[in-house]
Amino acid sequence: MRCFMKRIFSSFLCILLLMVPTMAFAQLKVPILLYHSIDEFRGQGEKELFVTPENFEKQMMYLRDNGFTLLTFERWQDINKVKKPIFITFDDGYKNNLNAFYIFKKLQTEQFKPSGTFFVISDFIVRPDRLSKEDLIMLAESGIISIQSHTANHPDLTKLKSIQYELKHSKEKIEQITGKPVIALAYPFGKFNVKVVEATKNYYLFGLTTIPKPYSNVGMKDELYLLPRIYVNYSTTLEEFANKVNVK
Repeated sequence: MRCFMKRIFSSFLCILLLMVPTMAFAQLKVPILLYHSIDEFRGQGEKELFVTPENFEKQMMYLRDNGFTLLTFERWQDINKVKKPIFITFDDGYKNNLNAFYIFKKLQTEQFKPSGTFFVISDFIVRPDRLSKEDLIMLAESGIISIQSHTANHPDLTKLKSIQYELKHSKEKIEQITGKPVIALAYPFGKFNVKVVEATKNYYLFGLTTIPKPYSNVGMKDELYLLPRIYVNYSTTLEEFANKVNVK
């Protein structure tokens, strides 16, 4: 009788496993993409840090047409609630990031609500090739772009004796300009150590690296301060882009 009941239980368990979707057992993986300049490359700067507006638009259309949900860090809690969550981030606060904003606006529909995060260097805002105060105010008020910190002067934080100014001043200056909370920091050059992470926790809820993989919640210590990001470069083809975002 006991053997018979075991066989019945085993059969029931097998049927149950077949009925439950495989995704229920899969680890959620969320791509966080990293861009710099959205512009034509004209011979100045590092070519691979550019993505042409044409290619960027095709990439965003791919996300739209394949059911992705673009989030900012203010909506981090939604990663388990929406279909195919993804984060689009831009480092350094270049003026040409306005091209990304206009493409987002162009592609916006009732069903597709594109959004992105601009990580700006607060003491570079006065430079002509960077987003101005007026730009940042407009972007923050648009509801499309979240303005976050890439420190005050873009140093290698691991080499500084004191990093309070870089973290605290940049946060306060950006908040003063936009009137919005600054909750995320992108580490310059992607560099960090224990000291940098501990200091970041005093001012921010998130810290972003350049570790090239999707995010997954594995319960690691300080997980939200070690968020990985996947580069999208000048030479990234649409097929390669699809492979970057369709993580398994």
